[in-house]
Amino acid sequence: MVKQEIIIVDEKNLEKVKKKISKDGSDSFHVLADFDRTLTYGLDADGKIRTATVISQLRADPKYLGEDYKKVAEEMFEEYHPLEVDSDHPMDAKKEKMRERWQKHFDWIAKNGLTKKIIQQVVHERSLRFRKGALEFMKELNDRNIPLVIMSAAPGDMLIAYLEYQGLMFPNVYVVANRYEFDSMGRALRIKEPIIHTFNKTEITLNNHPIYEKIKDRKNVLLLGDSLGDEGMIEGFRYKNLIKIGFLNEEVEKNLEAFRNAYDVVLTGDQDFTYVNRIMGEML
Repeated sequence: MVKQEIIIVDEKNLEKVKKKISKDGSDSFHVLADFDRTLTYGLDADGKIRTATVISQLRADPKYLGEDYKKVAEEMFEEYHPLEVDSDHPMDAKKEKMRERWQKHFDWIAKNGLTKKIIQQVVHERSLRFRKGALEFMKELNDRNIPLVIMSAAPGDMLIAYLEYQGLMFPNVYVVANRYEFDSMGRALRIKEPIIHTFNKTEITLNNHPIYEKIKDRKNVLLLGDSLGDEGMIEGFRYKNLIKIGFLNEEVEKNLEAFRNAYDVVLTGDQDFTYVNRIMGEML
């Protein structure tokens, strides 16, 4: 297993920003987070196998969308995932490939018969592995009326269904994710534009989203992510103070330098939410 470390890039600056956020209070604060492998673990309990994401649950069992879907979805993953996690590959090329990947996959899901009923079946049968302390983190935010904006490349209809099933779709939670158009029978027709993928979150500006009215005056932000694309979630938002925490779940040696450049704090070794909850307690 990868060693668990808390790497603070600039401790003096971090303390300064924490004090500013604390002074302004919770009414000036919101959280912006990725979902898969950020609120959930990146690896299994042994630290060897990648945990299921929202979208990967559909290929976990052919009874949901069929053998053909499962086979092609797995082939897509094997083709595109190595590129996704390669920090040395040019970002423009990665963006183009990720857009291609998600368009093909979302179209393939609809073609193979995704329905609202299947979504509910998957959610009830296939659990997600939330990080220890993440559920308490979300409940604390709700109790204090602090908005939690989840920006994800996952199928948003499934993500919301998971949150509802876990009792976590609180009034303070807002999901910005890929959503399907459904017909009157609940069958998925097509994915709505714009498609969100791992590396275009800089282009999904919250200023143009209905949620903006809820957060526009909350200019102190805690950003949580697990990829180099997640730091871009804040793009276009005129924040006052920002702390970015990145979960570096795998290939630490290869990606650490890039993560240090992207985040204020890097958590290695697929950690739980102990540090996140601690820093929240120190600020608010």
